[in-house]
Amino acid sequence: MKKPLGLIPRSLFGRMLVIAGLSTGLALLFAGITIGNVLERFVMRGLDERLDAQVAVLARAVRPDATLDRTRAVDLPEFDVPGSDWSWQVEGPAGRVDSGTTRPLRQIEAPITPPAPRPAPPTPRPDLGRAPPPGPGGPDDRKLQPGDTRDRGGERLHSRTLDVATPRGTVTITAIGPRRIVEEPLREAMIPLLGSLALLGGGLALATLLQLRFGLRPLRDLRTSLAAVRVGTQRHVPDDQPGELQPLVTELNALIDQNAAGLAHARQHVANLAHGLKTPLAALSLKLAEANADDDVRDMVDQIDRRVRHHLGRARADATGGARTRTPIAPAVDDLVAVLRRIHADRPIALAIDFPADLAVAIDPQDLDEMIGNLLDNAWHHARGAVAIGAAADGPLVSLSIADDGPGIGDAAIAQAMLPGRRLDEQGDGHGFGLSITRELAELNGGTVTLGRSPDLGGLLTRLDLPQHR
Repeated sequence: MKKPLGLIPRSLFGRMLVIAGLSTGLALLFAGITIGNVLERFVMRGLDERLDAQVAVLARAVRPDATLDRTRAVDLPEFDVPGSDWSWQVEGPAGRVDSGTTRPLRQIEAPITPPAPRPAPPTPRPDLGRAPPPGPGGPDDRKLQPGDTRDRGGERLHSRTLDVATPRGTVTITAIGPRRIVEEPLREAMIPLLGSLALLGGGLALATLLQLRFGLRPLRDLRTSLAAVRVGTQRHVPDDQPGELQPLVTELNALIDQNAAGLAHARQHVANLAHGLKTPLAALSLKLAEANADDDVRDMVDQIDRRVRHHLGRARADATGGARTRTPIAPAVDDLVAVLRRIHADRPIALAIDFPADLAVAIDPQDLDEMIGNLLDNAWHHARGAVAIGAAADGPLVSLSIADDGPGIGDAAIAQAMLPGRRLDEQGDGHGFGLSITRELAELNGGTVTLGRSPDLGGLLTRLDLPQHR
């Protein structure tokens, strides 16, 4: 399976945020370019109309012999200022004539393709007070060619060119005006436009964040519900979910029911096994009593019988759906400490207990005694002279810690210590099943067991996390 690129966020929130940001940025860029082009065309139209009006006057002043009738070639007000950037020129077979205000130009950049020769249109006398209207004898917009050039001072100029056909040949009429009258209004219009687009982008970004925050809230609620199912405060994930998550929740609840059914089947199997062992163990106990067997052997058989009866009772309670009460920790620890002090009477251990008296866990009392007993016996066995027991509520769990001042174990040996039958200390009694049984019981009840080094006593620190509620 391909791994995602490093630039792609791993979270859905990040991916949707990146996609929304890119889409919004591209949309705003497209809008800015489009609106800028529309504004430029709108402003440019005014300049073209003024140039076209001058071209129309000059076109009507061209005689059939390709000469210009200067009495009819009236300059509009913009073109009548010497040295200005407004000018015109007429070039044909009879020579070149200009307005007298033309600055030296570098080159007209727009190429001009002359049309095919046609009969010269009639040239009625223009109305000198205004630009001639379009129509017969006026310039055709489709024949006017736009162009851009610069004068020798670098000023950008805009031109409009018209080719007029006469019997002597084509006469080219060009009207030129300064492009700054377009660029300055456009620049003034673009500054607030860009500011508005920036504000719009900020508003869209905020709206996207809010949309993602509220849109992904059902996923966060789903995670909280799954955590509640895991710790036992809920049995199923609530069915009241958005339509997109409803199939997923249905499958999750089906999986939870399937696991519960499998667990019930396994418990029933354990119950059957325990029931099958109970009768042979009872018979064996009677045989040992009749044969006056060694007390140690009889104690071992009694211990096996108690364990079988214990697990049989648990399996029956789970199979019938019996509720498990919360078991206080303090009485269990007190009873176990009293037993260990009698067992290890030759080893005086300084014991420190620190946890609230009302702290309780949702664990079967015998399971709790077995887990704490295994851990406390292990600490008592390896301690040099001190053992500390502490407990505190940690969210839905209760964290119980047992530390000693013994030699402890290294990080590499921690995993080995949890294996059934594995003993890291071959001296003394024991079979190496205590830690593995404790871990198994903790996991069956929704808890965990972790090992480490005690920062205070320097020996082994065992942490047992158990749920407060079933």
